[in-house]
Amino acid sequence: MSEARQELRFATLASGARLAWASIGRGPALLRVAHWMTHVGHDLRSPIWKPWLERLGESMRLVRYDARGFGLSEGDGGPLDVDAAVEEIDAVAGSARLERFALLGMSGGAAPAIAFAARHPARVSALVIHGGYARGVLMRSPTPEQARFFEASVELIEVGWGARNPAVQQLFTTRMIPDATPEQARAFNEQQRLSCPAARAAQLMRTTAVVDVRALLPAVRCPTLVLHSEGDAIVPVDEGRLVAAAIPDARFEPLASNNHIPMAHEPAFERFREAIVAFVRDTQRAAAGAAEAGGVEFTARERELLELVGRGLDNLQVAAHLGIAQKTVRNALSRLYAKLGVEGRTQAIVRARRLGFGG
Repeated sequence: MSEARQELRFATLASGARLAWASIGRGPALLRVAHWMTHVGHDLRSPIWKPWLERLGESMRLVRYDARGFGLSEGDGGPLDVDAAVEEIDAVAGSARLERFALLGMSGGAAPAIAFAARHPARVSALVIHGGYARGVLMRSPTPEQARFFEASVELIEVGWGARNPAVQQLFTTRMIPDATPEQARAFNEQQRLSCPAARAAQLMRTTAVVDVRALLPAVRCPTLVLHSEGDAIVPVDEGRLVAAAIPDARFEPLASNNHIPMAHEPAFERFREAIVAFVRDTQRAAAGAAEAGGVEFTARERELLELVGRGLDNLQVAAHLGIAQKTVRNALSRLYAKLGVEGRTQAIVRARRLGFGG
């Protein structure tokens, strides 16, 4: 989109506090869970977030919000734990009229996204986790030195967060986006300062440090994609692998970046965007196909076959594309034809295209 525009609205929590949320773009709905230092009113002026919003907004409706007490959202003095975050997701989804949608949990937003997907399986069509974790830093058996560093970081926030001198924010910026341009680093410093006062920032840091939703991971049943920067210094890539390994059938993809959030000038940014768009699109298409097929659900391999059949490929071409024997293709297609209720390839092609496969 040449000129990014967003709609800014408010959702109301049970406490009466109003949450600011924004919507940009059209297409499949992707709701981004609030994470470290958001400000939906400032994003379109940010050299970090503006490209991110513009590129995703080309292919989908991206909904995002500020957690209570951050950005443009009102505080209510309540906790910042997972249950509070799940309430926020529910309130924003209701205000945005999202009945079934994809969830994006980035960094500290991953645990609430996991919890919401586990507790509300009928409402989440797909789950994307980036740079996320299921257990906070103090739940990973930290060494004494790591625990001291954490406490020192919180104390720095408490005494220096709101100052115009960005030294405290720069400490976090340098670790989060070490390969940022000077302009991006300055913008991230400013967004952190604008997002919330020192006490709220320290409260968020302490709360996310002790989060633990590992018990909920096996209960996530929606298609899940886990992305993680290989050189992430804030959340080790092993934490992303832990999440992917515990969610049934989740797919893990590392990104070639040192930045906690991929920046627009690096190749990992475009791969990040492509992976999310393709994943959300494909899961939506599969869901629509299941509805069209009378509730029949297809496995990942069956969806691959439907895509190739819908393109008109013959058995030899399908076998070459998937790297399997032609006999295996014949057997798999026989089972797929029975599931589709068709006789032969011609009917299968028509059926696959009606279900949205084959482009």
